[in-house]
Amino acid sequence: MMSQTDSAAGCPAPVPPPGSRGIDEILAAARARLTRLDPERAHVAGRTGALLVDIRPAAQRAAHGTVPGALAVERNVLEWRLDPRCPARLPQAVGYHLPVVVLCQEGYTSSLAAAALQDLGLYRATDVIGGFAAWRIAGLPVLGPTPPTRPSTLAPPATAGQASR
Repeated sequence: MMSQTDSAAGCPAPVPPPGSRGIDEILAAARARLTRLDPERAHVAGRTGALLVDIRPAAQRAAHGTVPGALAVERNVLEWRLDPRCPARLPQAVGYHLPVVVLCQEGYTSSLAAAALQDLGLYRATDVIGGFAAWRIAGLPVLGPTPPTRPSTLAPPATAGQASR
């Protein structure tokens, strides 16, 4: 039985099964297949016909903001929504030639997602280096963040709804 203990605490790390790869190896292999775009090039790509796809969860988009015009498709359904042969595809999934630029918060999950889209045959899929955080830092257009809406606990001002005199 493999140990679940932490090697930093002086206990041996679990021995990985033969043939398995760590996430760093998987990420490097995914990125080796992609022609990743910096935020400025991704912005230009979106303006010239590429489909920008934001795979962040709704709560993250609300907390940090969104890219205007980006299609929100959460990561857990991405392949089903963009596979041109899938009955659950979105109308934007028009063919395998579609340039898709995937955006996550920091540019890690998006690399894995873009590689998965390439596995489906979307050979022009790629992602944004540094993700939404780098997009915002570059000063590119963003909407939000939108604060969560909460019912007000304050009574309306005494003059609310009265015409000014």
